[in-house]
Amino acid sequence: MEILAFGVQADEKPMIERAFEGHHDVRCLGVFLTEDTAPIAAGYEVISTSVNADLGHRVLQTLAAGGTQMIAQRSTGFNNIDLEVAERLGLTVARVSYYSPYSVAEFAWTLAMTVNRRIVRASNRTRDFDFRLDGLMGRDLRGRTVGVLGTGKIGEAFTRIAHGFGMNLLGWDVAENPACVGLGMKYVEKERLLAEADVVSLHVPLLPSTQRVIDAAALRAMKDDAILVNSSRGGLVDTEALVGELRKGRFTGVGLDVYEAEAGLFFLDKSLEAVADDTLARLVTFPNVVVTSHQAYYTVDAVSQIIDTTVQNVLDYTAGRRGENVLVPRASDHPS
Repeated sequence: MEILAFGVQADEKPMIERAFEGHHDVRCLGVFLTEDTAPIAAGYEVISTSVNADLGHRVLQTLAAGGTQMIAQRSTGFNNIDLEVAERLGLTVARVSYYSPYSVAEFAWTLAMTVNRRIVRASNRTRDFDFRLDGLMGRDLRGRTVGVLGTGKIGEAFTRIAHGFGMNLLGWDVAENPACVGLGMKYVEKERLLAEADVVSLHVPLLPSTQRVIDAAALRAMKDDAILVNSSRGGLVDTEALVGELRKGRFTGVGLDVYEAEAGLFFLDKSLEAVADDTLARLVTFPNVVVTSHQAYYTVDAVSQIIDTTVQNVLDYTAGRRGENVLVPRASDHPS
């Protein structure tokens, strides 16, 4: 059987081909799965998709009509998939429930340190042989307070790094993580965390209950000189409200690896096109803002784990097994 993989980055292609070798053939496409590209999947029983694939009802209907029976998503998040429609159409859906949490946690701290120590501005200056220090002053992290919203695997890894810096630890989650408590984390209400934290980092999944968890009120509650980092999902932050606060001169820095309207933009080259997204266009003009294109997970270690798990999900499907990563089981596995 040949697998069709959408949204494959150039770095990923040889890794995916090697991982499937000896199991199934795989055809890797750079294009992302959308309503326009979904017809390409006709005749492929199994497809693999990336985090920004459109798996809404129209795309799922096109896939099912073309003979697709299994979707193996190469990501942990699945807010882009209409699971109810997939189940109704008899499509099996699996994801990658776990990969290296250190990749994202380390990158979140990279963003925080980049805006704190003005690395982008400093680098741009030295390229022009301007070696002044004006405007480059940062702050020590030791002794300051970090607020971690979401203390699962990634949040815990982020907290361990913060502990290494010697920071005071505040956490917010539906349940306390004993490992974080052991590091000295104090769990508090979100309002207190935002009011006291010098660095706020988001590590919660995107759910109806967390949609725009950092809204206008939350932003107003934060310190004027705080650092905000989001390496989880763009929909956690009200970007319009964030731009409004940045225009007032608030926040030492903002590091965003995700953006709520990133679909159709991130992972693509738009450098020769007019930017139609006014909010994003304004966001990237602020000197204290760094935006990256959803690359926090993008390490050899994490991507290898993602690909290996995806291969195993496909093998489980072809063997008739229901693996632990299945979101929608095959029709024969549903209770009657």
